[in-house]
Amino acid sequence: MPVYLHDIALALPETAYPQSVIRDVIKAQPELDRLAKRLTGAAFNASGIDQRYSVVGEFADHDGEAGLFFDPEHTRMLTPTTGERNIVYAREATKLYVEAARKVLADSAFEAADITHVITVSCTGFFAPGPDYAIVRALGLGGDVGRYHVGFMGCYAAFPALKMARAFCQADPNAAVLVVSAELCTLHMRAAPDPDTIIAASVFGDGCAAALVSARPPAPGTRALKMDHFETTLTPPGVGEAEMAWTIGDQGYEMVLSSYVPSIIESHIEGALSPLLDHEPALADARHAGVEHWAIHPGGRSILDKVQSSLKLSDEQLLPSREILRQYGNMSSATILFILRDLLRTTPVGERVCAMAFGPGLTVEMGLLSSAVGTGELADRQDELAGVR
Repeated sequence: MPVYLHDIALALPETAYPQSVIRDVIKAQPELDRLAKRLTGAAFNASGIDQRYSVVGEFADHDGEAGLFFDPEHTRMLTPTTGERNIVYAREATKLYVEAARKVLADSAFEAADITHVITVSCTGFFAPGPDYAIVRALGLGGDVGRYHVGFMGCYAAFPALKMARAFCQADPNAAVLVVSAELCTLHMRAAPDPDTIIAASVFGDGCAAALVSARPPAPGTRALKMDHFETTLTPPGVGEAEMAWTIGDQGYEMVLSSYVPSIIESHIEGALSPLLDHEPALADARHAGVEHWAIHPGGRSILDKVQSSLKLSDEQLLPSREILRQYGNMSSATILFILRDLLRTTPVGERVCAMAFGPGLTVEMGLLSSAVGTGELADRQDELAGVR
């Protein structure tokens, strides 16, 4: 039974920082020696990012009083505890989760009463009752709605959530699943002279995206992405496990994002794709030539460069991923939904999309989707499903 990704809506914090603003804040910190300052400038300037959104609005205010994260008088980044950062996460993430969920319902043919499951995703904070509960209460969903949270899996986590939603819909043709990913990465931004911390500070931003998944066919004239197949794979044992990690420290979450990650992905991306493309021999035989559109998680500009080179993709095929990186930075798990939102609206009917994301492990999550549009035949099927309810 086909399952569709119907709509995707976005929610963003109020503050958008030009990349140069955060670069200059990091470079001004006394922890950085001369070499680290040069590395900071190089990493930020070569990032392919123009701006990033953040729930921390203090870095742009150089005339106000010291806040939780920044002392403007001394141009000094402060070091709140993990608990203090998580309090901000619970407050600000809830706003974004609810805003995105409301938007996607308002923009779609679904109503609150249709929603049977809510799946939330995040790796940048925790609280209970969690965001799934907040969405159910704020949107007036039923108390019997199934609620699930995919936590602390990193940049690829939207894929397990989408696969879970697809499975629910395959099991119940009347299911309608709301998937919402919110990441507040900038709550954990730190200044330190080591390259991993500098690279992480140069790429991560905040954002939220909500998606609706259902076996209900798209309404006549509306677009959707049919969720054809998903696969997961790992790099070989001992390869990449130490190069990408996300742990909880006393002063926020600590990211390891090694400069070796792009090369590891380059070496293993072709093999990682095989299980996905082998599912459809025509694609495998043509060496993925039958996939016209690509949604590659932009962990950083160099990762996109390596994927493009290894898979021999065109500049046009990488443009959706590069544009999301340029406008928003890497928003961890929410990022792939930003890219799919653009492709949902622009992919010609019947053409294929290959989506990929990378995360701790080193894990590669992949999905094949195809563009669909509602027709009279699909509308009849929608009426049939409604009659079963």
